[in-house]
Amino acid sequence: MYQRHLAAFGSECCCRRDELVLAVDVWVTDHLPLPHPAATMHTETLGAVIARLAEAQVHAYHLLMTIDPADPAVHAAWYRLAELVDGYTDLTTDLARRARRLPALGDHR
Repeated sequence: MYQRHLAAFGSECCCRRDELVLAVDVWVTDHLPLPHPAATMHTETLGAVIARLAEAQVHAYHLLMTIDPADPAVHAAWYRLAELVDGYTDLTTDLARRARRLPALGDHR
């Protein structure tokens, strides 16, 4: 019974995450300045980047709270999170400067 409840919660969580990713992507599409014609394409939408960043933060925090903080896995998770934050910062800076563009939303809108 517990496993079925956990699976249903995971599915509900996944659907909610997808809704939030789409909401971010729609907002970004409506509010970002148009990219420069020579702007390079990023591989993910901003909503997907934020979701990946949030997932990495939850993972790093979970490890910190559940295993020995000196464990190399804890350091690796926080290091990965820092890399993602740097990438997010670079992406948002490039978007504001119109030097990057994001993938189209397709038929979501």
